[in-house]
Amino acid sequence: MSKRMTRRQFLRCCLGTGAAAIAAPTCGLLYTLHVEPDWLHVRRVTVPLSRLPPQWDGFTIAQLSDLHLGPTVDIAAIRRVVNVTNTLKPDLIALTGDFVYRSASYAEPCAQALTALQATHGVVACLGNHDHWEDAGRVERALTEAGIRVLINAGIPLADNSLWVAGLDDAWAGSPDLEAALAGAPPTASVILLAHEPDYADTVVEHGGVHLQLSGHSHGGQVRLPFIGALVLPYLGRRYPAGLYHLGELTLYTNRGIGTIYPPIRLNCRPEITLLTLSATTVGGREKGQGRCGCSVRTGV
Repeated sequence: MSKRMTRRQFLRCCLGTGAAAIAAPTCGLLYTLHVEPDWLHVRRVTVPLSRLPPQWDGFTIAQLSDLHLGPTVDIAAIRRVVNVTNTLKPDLIALTGDFVYRSASYAEPCAQALTALQATHGVVACLGNHDHWEDAGRVERALTEAGIRVLINAGIPLADNSLWVAGLDDAWAGSPDLEAALAGAPPTASVILLAHEPDYADTVVEHGGVHLQLSGHSHGGQVRLPFIGALVLPYLGRRYPAGLYHLGELTLYTNRGIGTIYPPIRLNCRPEITLLTLSATTVGGREKGQGRCGCSVRTGV
């Protein structure tokens, strides 16, 4: 039989247990505030498109979303994201909205940082709800002056008319016009649509004519719990909050975003750069590379 615990041993045990009880939530809070929000995940996804012309097979798109330069994200974080994106050597860079948070005065420094982005076919963008809530015109001007093509209910061909990139005005705070965005796209073209809110995909499916939609907006929920998922999701970001979805003819990818809004925390939902590779082939009747993920890059402070 073990000896009875002395009073001193009992007090020491209680103090140790108490310290651990205090330390655990403190460490958890520090992790959600200062570690995961800066721990970039580079996700590589192959996207089979049944109508993709063979010459575009292997075409890569780096997607960034929800940069949210402002009180919760500093300019150094944006520059890190730009540097990592450039190492991927994408053919095209797509920015899917929400460049600022809490003030339109962040538009110019954000756009200036984005001028360093490099891609063979340039950089295209759409606006998000926060851009509209602050000053959509100012955000658009800053991006345009930085050499970024902002697509608001408009589309452009890439090199030839067989691959078309279109962008919508924000579905929540703007005036999206899918007809205008797709006007001019040949009926035989593969169409990629930038639309900030992922749940707008239901409207896109009903309309038809789009093969890949790239969205953000949800931040993946910022906090995701095991067996529960995201605790809070925004309007128009609840049905398709993160990752790859196949909706009939349409493939949708929802990026978890780079920045945060208040509270500025992330848990089980790291900030994301997505590198999408378009594929014109199938293997054994199954879409090649469906949902394939890749490496992660640690860029913490």
